[in-house]
Amino acid sequence: MTFVLSSSIERLKEKIRTIPDFPRPGVMFKDITPAIGEGQFFRLILTIFIARYQKKKIDKIAAIDARGFIFAGALAHALGVGIIPIRKKGKLPYKTYELHYKSEYGEEVLTIHQDAISKGENILIVDDVLATGNTARTAALLVEKCGGNLMELGFLAELSNLKGRERLFPFPCYSILQF
Repeated sequence: MTFVLSSSIERLKEKIRTIPDFPRPGVMFKDITPAIGEGQFFRLILTIFIARYQKKKIDKIAAIDARGFIFAGALAHALGVGIIPIRKKGKLPYKTYELHYKSEYGEEVLTIHQDAISKGENILIVDDVLATGNTARTAALLVEKCGGNLMELGFLAELSNLKGRERLFPFPCYSILQF
C-alpha cells in the first residue's frame, strides 16, 4: 500500500508543471491545473487531505484567494464543516479585518469577514502552494485576529527553496508535495 501511495504521489508531482517567467520575469510558477484537471489526481489530493484532517477537531476551513478555494470547498464538504473565504481587498461585502503584506508580486492586502470565526473555533487554512509564506502568514494572522485557533496550514505543494515554512513559524504547516 505504501508503494502504491508513493508511486501515486510521484505521478501527481509530475503533473505539476513549471512555467518560467510567469506572471513576471524571474518567477518559476508552479501550475497545478494539470493535476486538478484529472479526476484521479484531484481525488488523490483530497483523499490525502481528508485522511490527515478527518480525526482532528476542525470547525471551519479558511481558504486563501483564489486557488485555495479549489480544495477548501471539497474538503469542507467531506469533513462536514464550514468554509471561510480569505480574499483580496474589495472582494468581501461585509465588515472585514484587513492586513497588508508583501507577496512575490508586490504589496497586497488580504481580508476576512469580522464575524467569520467565533472565538476559540479550530481553523484549518488551505491553499495550493506555499512559496515565500507571506500570504499564508497573513491569512494565519487574520484567523487569530478573529479569535480563531489555527490548527494547521495545509498546502498541495511547497517550494522548499523559498523557505516559506520558516516564515510561518510557529504556525504548524503541512504540504503533500515538496519541490
